[in-house]
Amino acid sequence: MSKDMSFEAVMARRSETMKKAIGIDYSHFESGSIAFDYERMMKETGYSLEEIQEIQKETGVGNTPVLELRNLTKLARKFSPKGKGARIFVKDEAANPSGSFKARRAATACYHAEKLGYKGVIAATSGNYGAAVASQAAMRGLKCIIVQECYDSREVGQPEIVEKARKCEAYGAEVVQLTVGPELFYSFLRLLEETGYFNASLYTPFGIAGVETLGYELSTEFREREGKDPDVVVVTNAGGGNLTGTARGLIKANADTQIVGASVNLSGLHMASDTQFNKKSFTTGHTGFGIPFATWPDRSDVPRSAARPLRYMDRYVTVNQGPVFYMTEALAQLEGLERGPAGNTSLAAAFALAQELDEDKIIVAQETEYTGAGKHIQPQLTFAKENGIEVIVGDPKNEVPGENIVLPKDPSYVKIEEVELDNIKRSYIRNCIKHTKVDRVSREDIEFLIKDTKSSKKFVEGILDELEVNY
Repeated sequence: MSKDMSFEAVMARRSETMKKAIGIDYSHFESGSIAFDYERMMKETGYSLEEIQEIQKETGVGNTPVLELRNLTKLARKFSPKGKGARIFVKDEAANPSGSFKARRAATACYHAEKLGYKGVIAATSGNYGAAVASQAAMRGLKCIIVQECYDSREVGQPEIVEKARKCEAYGAEVVQLTVGPELFYSFLRLLEETGYFNASLYTPFGIAGVETLGYELSTEFREREGKDPDVVVVTNAGGGNLTGTARGLIKANADTQIVGASVNLSGLHMASDTQFNKKSFTTGHTGFGIPFATWPDRSDVPRSAARPLRYMDRYVTVNQGPVFYMTEALAQLEGLERGPAGNTSLAAAFALAQELDEDKIIVAQETEYTGAGKHIQPQLTFAKENGIEVIVGDPKNEVPGENIVLPKDPSYVKIEEVELDNIKRSYIRNCIKHTKVDRVSREDIEFLIKDTKSSKKFVEGILDELEVNY
């Protein structure tokens, strides 16, 4: 009898499929309730930092340069109070083989797939990670399929996503392009079953551990260069793996550094909406990923996500679309660095945050990414106009996602908005209760929630009281 490949049947086999495709039995880390042993999962299924450094070295990943953005620092100081205006640096991850920090995640995933004897790898991604997996798979002699949510129902694709597909194909990957909606995960699961390939997920322990080298490098490079750790590291936040891995690397270096997450404000746009899919001008690094994955990280393509940003985030800010485009242009024209939009999300936030800090402080935009035809400002803005979005110059605080993009009329209008972390943590705890369907939590659950929200016993128990959950 042939296997039932209906949507319901394939989704029902999700856990079994994932176990075969990753080689991890997540039940080993479960307690049967909310809690699971996160650190054991990271330790037993990952690699040591030193091992990952060697793995990445084999394929030319890592040890990317740190660049001081002296002209942007001067510009920030023009709008800072006296004595303020921290030195702005950037970690130039575009120097990796595929042009982004995601090569670090892909290097570990593809090495692990080869080690376990898989013939190929599959990843579900809109782009940069797909290019990284395709690049690393080519180096390892593995076949590669990238499943990409690319089009709306009119089969119109955003320039940035189409550009990323081109890059994946250039590395020899097969790219399966889909319209927005639930077919993405269904098609992904079907391909895993049909091929028996490895799931090179963004959210496995070895994928997240691959980013730890980035955080570790930041600490060691600044100690050698400046004699101290960076005071603030700003990380573009989407699914949370970038922030989690970088923070864990800094912790392993015993760095005394504040971790700030930054996302593009796309509030009001639903990420799975066909009609709104092409209303957004950023395909990653925005609140459509940043908020949902912070409030429920286990929504990913693995049973337990190793990306858990609330464990490590000290502060969370948003920037509007206009300022990110503006800082992309400023980076190119003032510093001679033409880089793609995702990394410039953290740069826009760093530019604003630098003005709060003393001049002797160091703030780092944690990564850059490559740019290409579809990632440039003009194709993105032209596409926005074609989709009925007004592009104007003015005050970005008047920007309404899906209706307009407001480019700052001068650098003083590059601002950040604070995200109230306690509200995000409250939503996460509420989701834990909802998804596990428990009416009583154990001491172990409470300890887990304290760690997973970087909060206190008083805070967690207060939320449980609000939810009328016994403990």
